[in-house]
Amino acid sequence: MLRRTWLVFSQAVTVALGGLFVVETLKPEWLPRGPVLPGATIVQATLPVAGAASGVHAGGYSAAARRATPAVVSIVATKMARRSPHADDPRFRFFFGDEAASRQAQTGLGSGVIVSPEGYLLTNNHVIEGADEIEVQLADGRQVRARVIGADPETDLAVLKIDLDKLPIVAFGDALSLQVGDVVLAIGNPFNVGQTVTAGIVSALGRNQLGLSTFENFIQTDAAINPGNSGGALVDAAGNLIGINTAIFSRSGGSMGIGFAIPVDIARQVMESIVREGRVTRGWIGVEPRDLTPEIARSLGLPVNNGVLITGVLQDGPASRGGLRPGDVVTRIGETEVANTTELMSAVAALRPRTEAVIGVQRGERALEVRLVIGERPAAMRRTPR
Repeated sequence: MLRRTWLVFSQAVTVALGGLFVVETLKPEWLPRGPVLPGATIVQATLPVAGAASGVHAGGYSAAARRATPAVVSIVATKMARRSPHADDPRFRFFFGDEAASRQAQTGLGSGVIVSPEGYLLTNNHVIEGADEIEVQLADGRQVRARVIGADPETDLAVLKIDLDKLPIVAFGDALSLQVGDVVLAIGNPFNVGQTVTAGIVSALGRNQLGLSTFENFIQTDAAINPGNSGGALVDAAGNLIGINTAIFSRSGGSMGIGFAIPVDIARQVMESIVREGRVTRGWIGVEPRDLTPEIARSLGLPVNNGVLITGVLQDGPASRGGLRPGDVVTRIGETEVANTTELMSAVAALRPRTEAVIGVQRGERALEVRLVIGERPAAMRRTPR
């Protein structure tokens, strides 16, 4: 009898719980709710509205991408096959084979950016360096041969030109107004998968001493940049060009969230100089500089800790003729203060050759000014990027 009573009770509880579940699911308003405790707040979980906090419209950055992507192109640079001078030697063929006698053509992939209706493109020098043929493919499917107008190995920039009508172009942005944390988009053709847009932020500004080129002032970003992106566009949230993607830091060959782009103000100056004069001219004073450390400053008894120590002066060079001496510390070029060798080289390079400049110098305990006529920087071999 007790067992039957327990069985009926358990079945009734099961049915009641089942009914409660159905009502809770289908008609929750039928169920009474307990009072809310004083000071408590009922919070409803809602999906966030895209851009509500960031100020970005519901479409994300699609407008910026649509504005910039038509002007970003894919570049295929081909180095023709080279016949070995020993190709006709049967002993050479026996030991090294026919493939060594006639090397195969090499193909490199990269990206570029159309920046003028006349068909001028910006890309990296290392994308097209040594190429015999350069093929450009536009986002609309058109393909055309490009010719090299000029290159600047010291900034790793090159200017190409294509001859097509109705070319899309990207608008120049203002790299000088960039701030760390600003949203940026990287556009290019990574791994030859096709045009790709990635998003990130500006991670740092003014990156230098990376060993990528002679003159370095990179924008660092975590927007994914991979092989094939070199020479592509880094644009702001409005779709304006702010940089030319150049290099990544990677242990695997792929993106690790550390990419570097050349600021557009530098790229524009290089392009205009190449188009106007066929080459880039830079100032030069003929010194061997070294960063001034606090230890060196103390050992020399200097009252300054910032500046660039001159360890050598080229005989009969601009600095020598102007009175600059080994042991001097350069603290200023014109109105620009310099704190390391990179800043010194950039400040001098920005000066026009054959013009006079005033250089602030600390010579022992004396601060003085040296006037000298700026020379023209000789052509230099570019260091291979790491």
